Amino acid sequence: MNVDELRLISFWKMSGSGNDFIIIDNRGLSLQIVDLPEFVRRVCRRKISVGADGLFLIEPSRVADFKWRFFNSDGSVAEMCGNGARCVARFAYLNGIAGRIMSFETLAGIVSAEVIGDHVKVKLTDPSPLEARRKIMLDGREFDLDCIDTGVPHAVCFVEALDRCSVTQQGREIRRHEFFQPRGTNADFACVLGRQLMKVRTYERGVEDETLACGTGVVASVLAAAGRNLVDSPVDVTVQSGETLRVYFSRRGDGFEEIYLEGNTKMVYQGLLFEEAYQ
Repeated sequence: MNVDELRLISFWKMSGSGNDFIIIDNRGLSLQIVDLPEFVRRVCRRKISVGADGLFLIEPSRVADFKWRFFNSDGSVAEMCGNGARCVARFAYLNGIAGRIMSFETLAGIVSAEVIGDHVKVKLTDPSPLEARRKIMLDGREFDLDCIDTGVPHAVCFVEALDRCSVTQQGREIRRHEFFQPRGTNADFACVLGRQLMKVRTYERGVEDETLACGTGVVASVLAAAGRNLVDSPVDVTVQSGETLRVYFSRRGDGFEEIYLEGNTKMVYQGLLFEEAYQ
């Protein structure tokens, strides 16, 4: 059998500050996959297949330039992904799907974006009200969490030193705590270094591990810090990859609006998926 006879799927691999994604242009709705969650789980496996934190299908929209379907690496559907939004925006611009300034449809609502070279600035949907200082018990210890939904749910734990945090273990316990069921939550560990400087590490629901960056987690952490009057907009946040994301926000009473996430994106490679990659 030659290559022309194989069923190949074209894709791009991109990274947003350490969050890596598989992006497939499915505007023609030609992707013939019966079990999409299983397909996603298989192609997101590292070392065995392409490997990624998540996968996006780009599809037609009647209300925006396009819409996405987003899957975490475990095959679950997620409403929003900040770093993924930046990668998808640049993908759409480079492939002529949208102009430099665009909007696209997500399960969390309409997201707008501006592509500036390899930098992308996205305007996120308005968050839920901030629930500050929610106390939960884990292994006999009390954790003081600030909870907010920035497209997906987050629980923020403020710490003095991130390098002493057991992000994977404690993050998993917070993610699965009974208070956050049945949806679960992402767990963020945040350190405030100044009025416009923070560091954040995140355990991501759906990846079920710490990731090198989480855009909605960075935003959640900044808004939680602002709720405690610890930071002013804009805030530069260093993530586990070593890269920096910038978050802008405005206050609206006790809440927040005009929330933007800005940072670098990288085109890693373009390729063709063979069936063996997801069988």
